[in-house]
Amino acid sequence: IKKNFGSLDILINMASVYKKTPYAKLLHNSTSAGNSLWQHNIDTDLKSAYSLSLLSAPLMQKKGWGRIINFTDWVAASGRPRYKDRLPYYVAKTGIKGLTESLALELAPHILVNALALGPILPQKNASEEDKKKSIQATPLKKWGNPMEVAKAVLFLIDSDFITGECLRIDGGKHLL
Repeated sequence: IKKNFGSLDILINMASVYKKTPYAKLLHNSTSAGNSLWQHNIDTDLKSAYSLSLLSAPLMQKKGWGRIINFTDWVAASGRPRYKDRLPYYVAKTGIKGLTESLALELAPHILVNALALGPILPQKNASEEDKKKSIQATPLKKWGNPMEVAKAVLFLIDSDFITGECLRIDGGKHLL
């Protein structure tokens, strides 16, 4: 990017591993497979956002303007886990929230850093009809979101000149229940 464009305006960190990881599997394989499952989540969800942000910030600072938008999960934004078998995922996504707040402080005033905490945007590919229905029933707006809602939130944060360090939930009100 530096070679071809000289600067960077916007970085969106959206990588994620969302895979069930039973605690027993982590516990019984704590020296090999369990650590590998843990590390894969941390590296994909958190370390990549951290590393790319550190590499991107100087290009934004050179221009005197930039936006970093990180993606987390509505559960991590709520500050408490709600689902079993997601330990590495939850810790990594909670780390994204902390990374967002810390980078917002470090990179101000020219680079604004925010996060979007997604809820039921699209059902998982392997979700049963019953699981899909339960998810919607547990969402005050009683419907799935869609990628356009996410895009509108991204554009809102890019356009803002006075929001930084925030974690905006795009979850149909699911965090309220």
